[in-house]
Amino acid sequence: MRKLIEQFLKFGVVGTIAFCIDYGVLMLLSQAFGVDPVLSAAVSFCVSVVFNYMASMRYVFTHRADMSRSREFVVFIVLSAVGLVINEACMATGVAALGTSALMVTVTKLFATAVVMVWNFFSRKKWLDGGESASEKSRR
Repeated sequence: MRKLIEQFLKFGVVGTIAFCIDYGVLMLLSQAFGVDPVLSAAVSFCVSVVFNYMASMRYVFTHRADMSRSREFVVFIVLSAVGLVINEACMATGVAALGTSALMVTVTKLFATAVVMVWNFFSRKKWLDGGESASEKSRR
């Protein structure tokens, strides 16, 4: 249980940084440049996925021995695509209900992020995590 909690905390740090990237691009596009918030959210989500892949697979999850790096990346992208669909559904619903002001886009994005975070952790844990890290295996 302790290892799972540590892993979730690492996931939280990586996710917080990814959220800052996601949110920053979202606000820049939607508020500074007037791009539709739902489209802005899709673009910002995709930008943050690149960072999230590199950081998650290096610091949070261990590589699965039975999976090539290219397959790992494809699985990560597929799982992220599902997350994108969830994010877009939340953003479209929230913007339609609350409006497109910076505050309402922020509230909507925070909700969408919380929902997608749960999906991301459990789906990546199930399909991408190799289990024990190399340092844990060498201690045995």
